[in-house]
Amino acid sequence: MSAAPVSTRRVTGRADAASAALRAAEHLDLVQAPFTLPGSRILVLRDGDRLRVHTSEYERSLTECVAIDALEVRDADGMPMPITRVLPHAIEFGDDVALTFAGTSALSLGVRSGGRASIRWTPRVGARTEELRIGDADAASVTFAVGPRRDVAVSRSVDHAEQLEASRQVWLNWFARCPVVRADLQGMAAFCWWVLGANIVELPHLGDARAVVPSKIGYVGLWQWDAYFIAVGLRHGDPELAREQLDLALRFPTAEGQLPDVVHEHGVLASSDDLPASDRETLRRAGSAVADPTAPVPLTKPPLAAWALRKVLEADGDAPPDWVRRMIRTIRRSQDWWFTHSDLDGDGLPEYGHPYSSGLDDSPVFDGPLPTTTPDLAAYLVRQDLELAALVERWGSEPASNAGRAEAVFAHHERATRTLERLLTLWDAPSGRFRSLAAGCPVASDTIVGLMPLLTGELPVEIADALVAALDDPRRFATTWPIPTVAVGDPDHAPHRMWRGPVWVNTNALIVEGLERSGHPDRARRLAQRTVELVVHAGGPHEHFDPHSGRRAASATTAFGWSAALFIDLAVALSHDD
Repeated sequence: MSAAPVSTRRVTGRADAASAALRAAEHLDLVQAPFTLPGSRILVLRDGDRLRVHTSEYERSLTECVAIDALEVRDADGMPMPITRVLPHAIEFGDDVALTFAGTSALSLGVRSGGRASIRWTPRVGARTEELRIGDADAASVTFAVGPRRDVAVSRSVDHAEQLEASRQVWLNWFARCPVVRADLQGMAAFCWWVLGANIVELPHLGDARAVVPSKIGYVGLWQWDAYFIAVGLRHGDPELAREQLDLALRFPTAEGQLPDVVHEHGVLASSDDLPASDRETLRRAGSAVADPTAPVPLTKPPLAAWALRKVLEADGDAPPDWVRRMIRTIRRSQDWWFTHSDLDGDGLPEYGHPYSSGLDDSPVFDGPLPTTTPDLAAYLVRQDLELAALVERWGSEPASNAGRAEAVFAHHERATRTLERLLTLWDAPSGRFRSLAAGCPVASDTIVGLMPLLTGELPVEIADALVAALDDPRRFATTWPIPTVAVGDPDHAPHRMWRGPVWVNTNALIVEGLERSGHPDRARRLAQRTVELVVHAGGPHEHFDPHSGRRAASATTAFGWSAALFIDLAVALSHDD
């Protein structure tokens, strides 16, 4: 079987923390990038020269989580003070006033010695505006402590300078871990590293667990797939935090071995009957059977755990062997679950029983009836068995004997071979593409899932070459900014609709590795280069991008975790190759 690509080597250098913080600050506009602190649930966003303070909560929108509707700073003459600079640790108004964090659950707004200002704030929409003066005879600062129900306690304080310095040190400690990459990519790498730090939340019910969420705006939970991609980026600067993401994603398997879709602050999401009420109601209105709690459908994410574990271990020489073996055991059980419980038609090739489990739930391959057989799932299963074979051979697992280890390695290779054979039955030579099947019927849509078999590294040469040709075909995937998630010539192509046309960094990164594994290293490098150029061109690691303009797609969240993490991973690889 093919060896791992060489582009996974670790960067050992670290950026100057203060310089990295300043480079990241160039992107902190308080619109696409909120003001926050690692571990905090407080977000501050701009509304003109006023600020709005929100909390970040699972399955609640920002409009539902307003703690302070309007926060405004005025000078000694009562005139509004404009926001003059945003740094990772402070929002500055003029030369004298700054807003910073006072721990993770409060904000401190203060004036420098000798200055005067006033603060006006409206606690909630429609509430009475309140005002406090700071400076001179008054205390030099005021603290806004945000409670768990978005209640705000306001108090005068005198330790603003200490809070400012403490917040600065939190961010300097984070930026001290920022990987050094090629000079032309370092500015965006610093911003992407900020995104990963900004998206850290604490999950108190899991002790001191730190989850790096996809976004504090709208995605406050640890989605299994996101955790894998985020860990792959974190490994270059904080391997311990990368391990924490894998540990959380793999901590709660079901009795059958299935891994949950989401680990969040209230528990886990592993079944359609665990879905939030809003999701269930949307499905019910659409006439979906999966909204029926009497017939729950398992919810998980594609099997890339072993892929992510291997990458993290490449960068982490301090991983405890017992922890590694526990991860391997959990992943092996999860892999068995796919073949035992998700081969819904019994043909030896597992299917997705719910679109959510694919990670690409809005893709047109799921417009037809379920279950859906897709080439990407088959490719991930092949890749995972190959990764598991290598991990078991290196680290061991149960059973612990040498004979048992050899038998387990052989079993993973053998199942990978069988799954690859089943995957190849989805190849349609006349059209030059892999087909998906909706309840056994071919799906016409030409989507990115048909390119994922490159990741196996085991395709016949003529099939791999045909997929590379599709990448270079302007009627299919050769857009100005590749790779669209639905081919441009497909009637389902919609460049701003989630998985129906926009470019996603995670699918690009998987295909970069697939091209390397399939004998096209130059083509892989060109795609990696174009992907990091896309993030730079668009001004940040958005959730997804318009494949024609290269700008943020209209429906995309900004400061998105896996886009940031995989930008760093690709930038590290490109920097090593130079």
